[in-house]
Amino acid sequence: MADKIKVDLGARSYEIRIGAGVLGQIGTLCRDLDLGPVALVVSDEHVNPLYGPPVEAALHEAGFEVGRVAVPAGEASKSGKMLFRLYDEALDRGLDRRGFVVALGGGVVGDLAGFFAASFLRGIRYVQIPTSLLAMVDSSVGGKTGINLPRGKNLVGAFHQPVLVLADVAALRTLPAREYTAGLAEVVKYGIIRDAGFFEKLEQNAAALRAGEPALLESVIAHGCRIKAEVVRLDERERSLRAILNFGHTLGHAVEQVTGYGRYLHGEAISLGMAFAARLSARLTGFPPAEADRMIALLRALGLPVERPDLDWSAVRQAMGVDKKTRDRALRFVLAERIGAVRVGCEVPEELLREVWNQL
Repeated sequence: MADKIKVDLGARSYEIRIGAGVLGQIGTLCRDLDLGPVALVVSDEHVNPLYGPPVEAALHEAGFEVGRVAVPAGEASKSGKMLFRLYDEALDRGLDRRGFVVALGGGVVGDLAGFFAASFLRGIRYVQIPTSLLAMVDSSVGGKTGINLPRGKNLVGAFHQPVLVLADVAALRTLPAREYTAGLAEVVKYGIIRDAGFFEKLEQNAAALRAGEPALLESVIAHGCRIKAEVVRLDERERSLRAILNFGHTLGHAVEQVTGYGRYLHGEAISLGMAFAARLSARLTGFPPAEADRMIALLRALGLPVERPDLDWSAVRQAMGVDKKTRDRALRFVLAERIGAVRVGCEVPEELLREVWNQL
């Protein structure tokens, strides 16, 4: 039985369906949403051979004309070059304003295909089918789409909500172990920013979660999506509350950029960023040091990195300076007040940034 979660945004509302086997519902659900007649499935070269054929077949069976394109796997595909490739594919296949896009893959595919849908013909509809844990619990929900620039991550993009999210947990069986572990970072984030009870559940079940116990995993994904859906409902365009979802991302994005989007997976970089933010919080917001230790211990128990990488601080600091969360050229961090509650817009003294980095 699939979990059904509504992202309540008035006329832009949509449903998240979570469960084993929901992938097979894609054709019927798209027909019920009155999408069509042409669909373009965007995937990557790892996911496409596994799930592209059944998605295409289900859409064909429901009466859609389907095209399929696969971009190279990895963060480098979130680029202008790949975006313009998708525009050409769409024009070649006759995609018009009645047509729709299916983003089939992890966060990279979802961000790229979502921005393509947001910008092609000034916006067409799209469906998210996340196949990674990170995408299921985070990037597929909420309508953030975009591409990277050489100087920073997600600096070009748009808010463009999907019309449906299908998270088939059976797809996680083919996910590489490292990718799965990296996705756990965003799961932990939800407990830190919004739900202390959920954080405690993760602590108590860390070994089972790391092993991917199916029932636990499905419930964890659903709970994370409920938190994300509620935050998005209250602040769709990140004017205030939604910024809490950026906990750990200021340093995390900088680490990704400095290392060329190849050394660390997104979730691994965010884990480093959360460890950094935990230590900053202990110095600035009254966050108990023992709670910072507890947070870092959970990340470590799940197999995530928490220790300072061998990187030049000046390069990392420069990369943080072009983060989207800067205001008036000053960095703004999301810091913890307690497990389950965070504070946004926190300024951090420059010397403390370096000091905590060196102690990480």
